[in-house]
Amino acid sequence: MMLFNKKTKAAHLSRGEEAEEQAHRYLLDAGLQPVARNFRCKQGELDLIMREARTLVIIEVRYRQSDRYGSAEESVTAAKQAKLIAATQLYLATHKTDCPIRFDVVAISGDGKLNWIKNAF
Repeated sequence: MMLFNKKTKAAHLSRGEEAEEQAHRYLLDAGLQPVARNFRCKQGELDLIMREARTLVIIEVRYRQSDRYGSAEESVTAAKQAKLIAATQLYLATHKTDCPIRFDVVAISGDGKLNWIKNAF
């Protein structure tokens, strides 16, 4: 009988999940209400979807171990923003809402510093 070992996740993927969980807890503590996590479609992925009062908040979580190649905030390029907007349009096509929508970024650096940028774009 052969035994198969479960593949372990690459370290960067595990750290990304940890950063997303850190952001989620932070936003819950700040009073946001969870709606969905990791909505995936062909346009990309929406990390966190939450509500703040009547506003639907789409949150992109970015983690960078170091700023050597740019900060976590700087990694949300115009191309990434376009993908997030396209994925949000697809999400809204199947999850109708009449409330305002806001795009936030939660940037986490290797030293654990968290920067929540409301209305990032």
